[in-house]
Amino acid sequence: MKVAIFFGSISDKSIMKIIAEVLKKFNVSYKSYLISAHRLPDILSNAIKEIESEGTDVIIAGAGLSAHLPGFISSKTILPVIGVPIHCNNNNYGSLGGIDALFSIVQMPKDVPVATVGINNSYNAALLAIHILAIKYKNIRELLIKFRIDKKDKLTSEIKQHLLS
Repeated sequence: MKVAIFFGSISDKSIMKIIAEVLKKFNVSYKSYLISAHRLPDILSNAIKEIESEGTDVIIAGAGLSAHLPGFISSKTILPVIGVPIHCNNNNYGSLGGIDALFSIVQMPKDVPVATVGINNSYNAALLAIHILAIKYKNIRELLIKFRIDKKDKLTSEIKQHLLS
């Protein structure tokens, strides 16, 4: 397994499943975990030890509200952690539009870094993980280069179609 995907609540699943979809396109193996950092810290610590022993390269962790999960994970490992702030739609907690989670992840204290993407932007988290993996794995690097060329070609084609004559 190259990537471990963590999320702390069942309600985060719809956002986090996009990561799996992107990783599959690049033939990247992954495993997902549904573990609350606040409610199950011992189980989370054990899962982090497990993924380290399995040779995981990158961790992606999504969380809403206080978004403790990515920072907790980063405090327990030297693996790169990418945080996905998630907008919580549960009215029982109030709604800050995910800004609470964004601030919680992006404002990690010194010495405990977490790379952070935009609110609900698990797609970019997956691509950032792929960029990290491309440093080590030639096959992923080649797929990433092809992906970037294909995106550029598609955009160039779309632009040409919309030019004024």
